[in-house]
Amino acid sequence: MIRTIADSSQYPFEWIDVMDPDEEELRQIRAKYALHESSVKDWLQPDHLPKYEDVGTYVFIIFRMHSEKITSRADTVAELTDKLAIFMTPESVITMHKKEWGAPELIREQQVDQHACEDTLHLVNEIIKSCIATYEAPSVKLTNDIEYYEENMFLKNRKASLLKGLYFLRRRVEVTRRILMLSHDIVDKMDRPGHSNTYTRDTRDLYLKLHNIYDTLLENMNHLVMVYFSISSQRTNEIVRVLTVFSVFFMPLTFIVGIYGMNFDFMPELRLKWGYPGGDDPDGFHHFRDLCVV
Repeated sequence: MIRTIADSSQYPFEWIDVMDPDEEELRQIRAKYALHESSVKDWLQPDHLPKYEDVGTYVFIIFRMHSEKITSRADTVAELTDKLAIFMTPESVITMHKKEWGAPELIREQQVDQHACEDTLHLVNEIIKSCIATYEAPSVKLTNDIEYYEENMFLKNRKASLLKGLYFLRRRVEVTRRILMLSHDIVDKMDRPGHSNTYTRDTRDLYLKLHNIYDTLLENMNHLVMVYFSISSQRTNEIVRVLTVFSVFFMPLTFIVGIYGMNFDFMPELRLKWGYPGGDDPDGFHHFRDLCVV
């Protein structure tokens, strides 16, 4: 689906937003705006990482924003984030994405209609800023999840699924942090000398804030995993200590049995006719054998 967010007849630039285009729509966009084939191929890759590329006639950006809905076991780049491709020229901006994205209307109402965006560079900065902002809510949820696991880890009624939950939680933090790290080049190019202003510095500040938050979350997760294994090791040592006490208790009895065994000369019923068939009395054994034959 192709829609025009900002028309060049009303604004200083043109903004075209394309959502999940088919082959015909993609061919029309490529032909009209002279998009390079390699750029389109990069956008079609579902797990392509963030990048900033100056093609010559336009600037090509791939940015990954955090998905609105993820499962509890999501731990890959494609599951945790959604890809947004940005094609920027001095006259126009094209954004392409696969899923629903509500930011264009919000940016148009708060920035474009208020004439706050003077050129396409400013517009792209606002788009990237909105994408970075999608990582704020997940960081709060990850913090709450870490606190939940910390609380349950130190209680006596520990759940067996804690380790699996810790694994997926750590994976989410690690993958999200890696995506933010790879996005540094994009933010750096937007706030480069000669183009830096209040808006681009706000974007950089937001990026640095979230980057530090996810660094802290990863450190907390690593510490939490180490604590989990330390507690598990301590519980194992407690069990081994109890078993050691029992083994020490039975050690004298085992020692006595090891020395004497069945070597008693005066054992009850040993010499009786109907005593132990396998004992030392051969007559008792023969009598038992005769009974079995009969």
